[in-house]
Amino acid sequence: MQRALWSPSSTDNLAIETLQKYAQVSDFPSLHKWSIENPELFWRYVFEDNGVIGNLGAKGLTGSGFLGSEFFPDAQLNIADTLLKGSDEQIVITEISESGVKKEYSRGQVRKIANQVAFGLQQIGLKEGDVVSAIVSNVAQTIFFALGALKIGAIFSSTSADFGTATVLDRFEQIQPKVLLVTTSYQYNGKEIDCSQKIAEIVSQLPTLKKVIAIGDQSSAYLSFSNWIATCNPSHEISIPGGFDRPGFILFSSGTTGKPKCIVHSAAGVLLKVLSEQKYHLDIRPTDNIFYYTTCGWMMWNWLFMGLGTGAGIVLFDGNPLFPNPQRLFDIAQQNNLTFLGVSAKYIDSIRKLSLQPKQAHDLSKLRTIASTGSPLSHEGFEYVYENISANIHLASITGGTDICGCFMLGVPNLPVYAGQIQGPALGLDVQVFNEDGQPAAVGVKGELVCRNAFPSVPLYFWDDPDKGKFRSAYFERFADVWTHGDFVEVTAEGGYVMHGRSDATLNAAGVRIGTAEIYRITEEFAEILESLAIAQNWQGDTRVILFVKLSDGARLSESLISQIKLALKQKASPRHVPALIMQAPDFPRTKSNKLVEIAVANEINKVTNTNLGALANPESLDWFRDLNL
Repeated sequence: MQRALWSPSSTDNLAIETLQKYAQVSDFPSLHKWSIENPELFWRYVFEDNGVIGNLGAKGLTGSGFLGSEFFPDAQLNIADTLLKGSDEQIVITEISESGVKKEYSRGQVRKIANQVAFGLQQIGLKEGDVVSAIVSNVAQTIFFALGALKIGAIFSSTSADFGTATVLDRFEQIQPKVLLVTTSYQYNGKEIDCSQKIAEIVSQLPTLKKVIAIGDQSSAYLSFSNWIATCNPSHEISIPGGFDRPGFILFSSGTTGKPKCIVHSAAGVLLKVLSEQKYHLDIRPTDNIFYYTTCGWMMWNWLFMGLGTGAGIVLFDGNPLFPNPQRLFDIAQQNNLTFLGVSAKYIDSIRKLSLQPKQAHDLSKLRTIASTGSPLSHEGFEYVYENISANIHLASITGGTDICGCFMLGVPNLPVYAGQIQGPALGLDVQVFNEDGQPAAVGVKGELVCRNAFPSVPLYFWDDPDKGKFRSAYFERFADVWTHGDFVEVTAEGGYVMHGRSDATLNAAGVRIGTAEIYRITEEFAEILESLAIAQNWQGDTRVILFVKLSDGARLSESLISQIKLALKQKASPRHVPALIMQAPDFPRTKSNKLVEIAVANEINKVTNTNLGALANPESLDWFRDLNL
């Protein structure tokens, strides 16, 4: 057994402990078992314990399997009512720009503006089931717009303001929005980015649009948000109830292997799933201030948005998290009394390599939880947090996806934290690791992350997929009626999980499957290495592993460094982890949410055409790999 980096000093005030008493169990494994064996009891408890407004009806879970199950078929509710419940005076949205401008909104203000948006959308002619979209920064108006859309039963879908024309059109041409909210300019890394030409190109190719509304710029070609809502004066509170399965959000797959899949989510299903994560797994309370560094093109924006349902205040930031100095997010944490700070594993690795010591320069006494997602957090990342940020914090590595708008595995606040491990499976989800034969893998044996039962935030369907053929193909081809997520994972002796990367990027070395994260964890211990990317090249009737590295300024990939890397991989992992070649690359391809796209590099090296370069934030990075002759 590993040595725990952290254990809770007290569990007296934890909501998960109250849930354990309700379920009449004494520990988390027993609670998890209860939650999947009693789905209706568990999800009703989440609904009632979180004060969700509405009526679930008499029926719980009907049907069976992922494609046949239906949650609460008689329910009537509107999730905006829950997201807006509470006292008028509490500050529930704090917006911070990169330049430091801070705006605060009370719940009363948010409720009023959301109602004006709902009225304005109805005046335009929108009704339940219509789609509204947004190309936006992470600002308060985006929250108001989403709340207003949900109030009338419309479907909300957003992308980030930094998405290119083709990338946005690949998404929005499919779903045909009727109203579009846009950011005409935004700031990043100290520079003002003008979006007006891009927005004009996009608008010209979306013929279903009835209205375009612009955030900020009064001189824009479009009606400004503030001028628009100034004309919207509803005489009553607008809230159109709907069924539990009423669509509320459309999210998108990364689109790296074709046009993005448009994933349609139930508003109520996402709310219930996220509340179960935030309250029981992450100890978020009504008096908290919570923050996740995200853009509006990543599902973590939707996850943060749902935080309003806990009664907590949410803090929005738009810009570079390392600008104007690497301490920026910790400045925000201190100044806004954050209790929950969410970042990416890549961010933690970046500040670790900068030798940042936030605990020396900041008062983080209010901070109870740090969450990390986006990629596996290394052992060194875990240790860095406890040594340099706070020794008294719950570090929750979390993993899930756009596909479920939530987590498969995440933190458990009444369990110890071990370096490199995600603490436990999400309540209500029968998470397993399967071997090649579709059976649960033994402890310490890597396999496919799967889920064997339905849960509220399973997508309703893919847009324009009437027979659910694309939906079945995406998740259920490998194992019948078992959700296969595409992650390569192992269960640990401590009951946690170690992530080894995407299963479509696993490497086959001498017949052994190796997760790319296993390699990165070791190579990125080197101060000279900023980032690594490993792929398998088809080679002489077999495959060989090639490791590409990005080096820090002034570093050189010498024969000595190559030898040190190979030796470290051999000693700390195994001889099979040692790549056949190690090469320095200028840059690596990424999705818009900053995830490495190993498969795109593998395609270039193996001379396979990459079909959708528009899905990448930096498609030009592939040019270097395309020109290699290996």
